[in-house]
Amino acid sequence: MITVNAMGDNCPIPVIKTKKAMQALTGPEVIEVLVDNEIAVQNVTKMAASAGGEVSSEKLGDKEFKVVIRMNGAMEAASQEDPACIPDRKGNMVVAVSSDRMGSGNDELGKVLIKGFIFAVTQLDELPKTMLFYNGGATLTTEGSDSLEDLKSLEAQGVEILTCGTCLDYYGLKDKLAVGSVTNMYSIVETLAGAGKIIKP
Repeated sequence: MITVNAMGDNCPIPVIKTKKAMQALTGPEVIEVLVDNEIAVQNVTKMAASAGGEVSSEKLGDKEFKVVIRMNGAMEAASQEDPACIPDRKGNMVVAVSSDRMGSGNDELGKVLIKGFIFAVTQLDELPKTMLFYNGGATLTTEGSDSLEDLKSLEAQGVEILTCGTCLDYYGLKDKLAVGSVTNMYSIVETLAGAGKIIKP
């Protein structure tokens, strides 16, 4: 088995590394490609499948994926086109979440709505560049949140997930952050000021 380590590499580097490994084959071989995001998985899979490879993939952990390619030999010359990346779907849109519920009226309904809202963000054709979480919204990025899987999926696709550090401190959750990173009020203001579009649920 040949292992291609493309952890931390941006597109098109994982595809290029994989392509070189495929071109160097002299017979049937299995190539294992390690990457840290789902977009890289899709790019490598698309290229390898077009070259005649039998491809499967597996999520090993947070920001850790493995693509397994079974080849009968070196890729054919006809398949040796320049690697293409899946288009970056992130525009200059910022989603600002200030509560663990959406709207006012019934709190339980509000929590159901905010979970649905975050899932809906994952389905957008153009993903946000950044998602900001502050005040009660800070609880959505911490352990026990019902939205963690959706937020981790967004992060894997390159969406920046930022949570207010002061807010985490206030709620006693600084050690419970489970996705994204901690930010401060200056950065929050700077991000909002530079946004092309701001969505607030």
